[in-house]
Amino acid sequence: MNSLQLSHCFHADLELNQRHRHPIFNTGLHQEMEPSSSLVTMSVTKITTFTISLLFLISCSTFTSTEAYDALDPNGNITIKWDVIQWTADGYVAVVTMYNFQQYRHIQSPGWTLGWTWAKKEVIWSMMGAQTTEQGDCSKFKGNVPHCCKKNPTVVDLLPGTPYNQQIANCCKGGVISSWAQDPAGAVSSFQVSVGAAGTTNKTVRVPKNITLKAPGPGYTCGPAKIVRPTAFMSADKRRVTQALMTWNITCTYSQFLAQKTPTCCVSLSSFYNDTIVSCPTCACGCQNGTAGTGSGTCVHPDTPHLASVISPPGKSDNTPLVQCTSHMCPIRVHWHVKLNYKEYWRVKVTVTNFNYRMNYSLWNMVVQHPNFDNLTKIFSFQYKSLTPYEGLNDTAMLWGVKFYNDFLSQAGPLGNVQSELLFRKDESTFTFDKGWAFPRRIYFNGDNCVMPPPDAYPWLPNDSSRPVISLLLPVMTLFLSMAFLFAHV
Repeated sequence: MNSLQLSHCFHADLELNQRHRHPIFNTGLHQEMEPSSSLVTMSVTKITTFTISLLFLISCSTFTSTEAYDALDPNGNITIKWDVIQWTADGYVAVVTMYNFQQYRHIQSPGWTLGWTWAKKEVIWSMMGAQTTEQGDCSKFKGNVPHCCKKNPTVVDLLPGTPYNQQIANCCKGGVISSWAQDPAGAVSSFQVSVGAAGTTNKTVRVPKNITLKAPGPGYTCGPAKIVRPTAFMSADKRRVTQALMTWNITCTYSQFLAQKTPTCCVSLSSFYNDTIVSCPTCACGCQNGTAGTGSGTCVHPDTPHLASVISPPGKSDNTPLVQCTSHMCPIRVHWHVKLNYKEYWRVKVTVTNFNYRMNYSLWNMVVQHPNFDNLTKIFSFQYKSLTPYEGLNDTAMLWGVKFYNDFLSQAGPLGNVQSELLFRKDESTFTFDKGWAFPRRIYFNGDNCVMPPPDAYPWLPNDSSRPVISLLLPVMTLFLSMAFLFAHV
């Protein structure tokens, strides 16, 4: 049960207790009665209150929330489509296609892993464009041996460079799928599978169950397969339309809470009008003396002797995240610097720094929410796309690197950062440097929400009188008055 559910249950439980203590609900307790009768009534009331409260807590714990809804991408999901294109002697041939309809969340290396459980005793005779990780027990087959005999196969994409006779369209990218806004053509992945010991008609085929998608780790929850209208296919010359013999869809949604229990990025702030540099919140992604958000809780200082041997131990292939020791312990930090102020424009510098020594981010992207994105004039060395999840609201932008220039964020070190500058036109009705308005409302990196500093820590204007000032005089005077009060009553 997450914090949101626990809070909901706590308030519901508190409300019930308050209602049972209210005179309207307990008028009998305020009437005169015999001691034994009063005792029994009070005991019954306490038991009833406890029982109702317990039932509330149990009911709240039985409903789990994966927090899959994303306000900046409300319709984002991965849709997996199975198209049966041919019947065989004991089954069918299907093309399985994964569409990443998420605007800014992609699947990076080592790629996706797809799993399911067969409804009957199906086997996989052959595959193109993908392969199962295990063959399973095929000892009962003589002659032709299936590609996979497992009840719950696990499928991965083939690597680039696969021989052409083992490929189909949109396959063999090592499981990497782009986001829909970043590269619609690369947001698709396909493979072909020949299934045996299955039905050979629409009425005898059974859809697979318990579909799982890892990309590459946890985070996605897939619904049941639903039979839909058969997919229509257009010929290359667009003069003929054919259709699948049978089609079913699976929809998978992402939850950052399921993917990792702690954040993976944070935001720091600075400005030209204030010397204060607001760092990422302490322990934003974990603490050095505890379990860090990277999983292992370990970190390494950049001045460690023989750093290369620590990062990659000789003779071992270690993919466990290893971050640089910082106060925030986040693998990624996004720094937003309000750089310059012009008469009609203002300028911001954005820097993304990688603190993970064992992770390179290919096809990275960042989503920033700020009210002045409706007047973005120019962006340097980043690609840009406006995201408008709600009509009439243009305050969200997606940024990513230029291909072959800075679309690859290297591991921690001298090259482990990318940066760009943004030029905004001022809107006289809304623009101000007051009260931290120039800083972003939220930032996502690779689809995960980054930890922002608290608003009262933002760099404020030097002459900003509206900022709350904590004076040392108040607690000192309070202490003296308290001591005087105590001595006066001794």
